[in-house]
Amino acid sequence: MKILIVEDDKALNNGIALSLSNDKILQAFCIKEAGILLNDSIDLIILDINLPDGSGLDFCREIRKTSKVPIIFLTANDMEIDIVTGLESGADDYITKPFSLAVLRARINAVSRREKNNSDLFQVGKYLFDFDNMKFMVENTSVELSKTEQRLLKIFIQNPGRTLSRQMLLDHVWPDGTEFVEENALSVAVKRLRQKLTDVPIKTVYGIGYIWENYK
Repeated sequence: MKILIVEDDKALNNGIALSLSNDKILQAFCIKEAGILLNDSIDLIILDINLPDGSGLDFCREIRKTSKVPIIFLTANDMEIDIVTGLESGADDYITKPFSLAVLRARINAVSRREKNNSDLFQVGKYLFDFDNMKFMVENTSVELSKTEQRLLKIFIQNPGRTLSRQMLLDHVWPDGTEFVEENALSVAVKRLRQKLTDVPIKTVYGIGYIWENYK
């Protein structure tokens, strides 16, 4: 992978680059440098929020206007509202400092798997999901899913290891607007998926949303 690290702490930036030495690494220490280095060949961005020449949140929003490149926030901002704001700005993941380099690598791998599995046919462990033909199997047993449940399942499958906020899920599952959607509609849809797809690894991230774990 070609990874762009945007972090003003030079020691941390260099440490991350060293730990990801098997990948092609570009390093920037401010938004201006990142903007110069950013191009279509970048596979993933590791982005700090508090940068000397601006906010990583604003930079993320600007990137999202023209690019779907995966972005992982790496920041000391660890309040619940910070995480929600980061995810809703378009980030694919959010890691708070201090952090483990092993965890960072695992999150990068999860994002990479998601990108490689952007199709309408998924085979995950005992699950087989064919969205084109609306065929959903658990251990070779067919399961009927509603259109809402199919849309919800698909966004989970396409985002393994990524925490998805409730608002992001609402906007995706009910694309025509959520103003008429009951407050607990998402909770009910997740509950039904868990019931129909035995042991499906959809975990609740309290106060934020949900995550599909153990994607292999």
